[in-house]
Amino acid sequence: MKPIIAIVGRPNVGKSTLFNAIARRRKAITDDMPGVTRDRNYISAEWNGRAFILVDTGGFEITADSNIARLIREQTQMAIEEADAIIFLMDGREGLQPTDIDIARMLQQTSKPVFYTINKVESAAIERNTAEFYQLGVEPLHTISAKNRTGVSDLIEKVIASTREALPAIEAVDTETVISVIGRPNVGKSSFVNKLLGYERLLVSDQPGTTRDAIDTVFRYKNKNIRIIDTAGIRRKSRVSLRVEQYCIMEALNAIRRSSICLFLLDAVQGVTDQDQKLAAEIYEMKRACIVVVNKWDLIAKDHKTYDNYIRAVFKHIPFLDFAPALCVSALTGLRVRKVLDLLEAVEKTYNQNVSTGEFNRVLTSIIARNPMPRYRGKNIKVYYGTQVGVAPPTFVLFTNAPQQIPEHYQRYLEREIRAQFDFAGTPIRLLFRERPKR
Repeated sequence: MKPIIAIVGRPNVGKSTLFNAIARRRKAITDDMPGVTRDRNYISAEWNGRAFILVDTGGFEITADSNIARLIREQTQMAIEEADAIIFLMDGREGLQPTDIDIARMLQQTSKPVFYTINKVESAAIERNTAEFYQLGVEPLHTISAKNRTGVSDLIEKVIASTREALPAIEAVDTETVISVIGRPNVGKSSFVNKLLGYERLLVSDQPGTTRDAIDTVFRYKNKNIRIIDTAGIRRKSRVSLRVEQYCIMEALNAIRRSSICLFLLDAVQGVTDQDQKLAAEIYEMKRACIVVVNKWDLIAKDHKTYDNYIRAVFKHIPFLDFAPALCVSALTGLRVRKVLDLLEAVEKTYNQNVSTGEFNRVLTSIIARNPMPRYRGKNIKVYYGTQVGVAPPTFVLFTNAPQQIPEHYQRYLEREIRAQFDFAGTPIRLLFRERPKR
């Protein structure tokens, strides 16, 4: 699973610059004006073969009446709660500031690894002046220049090493099934959960983000315990805080990681948005089983073709989730809400399904015969045999003479056909290509 690494600090200390340096691409908008980051930035990144999710917690919108200290405390508290490791960034040019001391005091209360980092150390004079940061009473202090990328590699290596004992991907108890309700604020997650459970378990309001925390509820269905996480999307913030959509990211990512099945909620009126696509991509990247639930269907004018046409339009925007079954529901009226439980049962079964090696190879041979593997530099690529090596998700190893040369489009073809032949509805499939062991 991917650990979450959060960068925290007051405005204009270089959080977005460090984010870009670690992510190795210019994704965040950087500027010299404090608070310039207008959107929460998060990205799936990799460093020397170690995958992780990097979050830039900058971006609160500064106004004349903004309570900056409170906003920074909110950011820092969220990082403490949700991240697996924290980089606390300070400014070596400006020196130690009262706000830095406040943040450090908060971070000293957590047992999570915190890396106290002084940025913009770009000369010997600045290096000498960093001695004042020892007033914080913490060691070690890391000195870097995110702009010049000096010291960044050593820092991120140490941060990644500290996350190797991150939380398990799925926190199920015995035979408990853990599912998460994922979606943008105000798509009706809490209303949907309430209707599913049959009572008002969660705070519901027309205002986005009124669920204050991620809430777990355990219930029984067909003699099985199901733990359902309402991701909140998600906590309530004041008007001068980050937009609610920006606060939801780490909580949503953690909920996806904890669950085996994601109920991905969309708003039928608004359709698929950019934020929806980002969340869908994370579900796919983490290889979670998924059911797409289109809420507020009662607000859509319909004829006999509306349902099918709408579902087709949804998957045009999120084609990487085309393995997921979809339902159009209304949390308000209860339309089809209970049908989700029956789908959950079917999807969990396929997510944990095993296929015998003999049966798998018979089907694999037929799939390749219908659409032969492309040649690579005049060389025939052969798949000798395959076998299933895991479940949740179903994972298969295919032994071949050219494991690095299988085109992505052909990998997708194999995945689609294997899913169709073995009825892996609702679950992603992981294909691993290996050289055939030498005899």
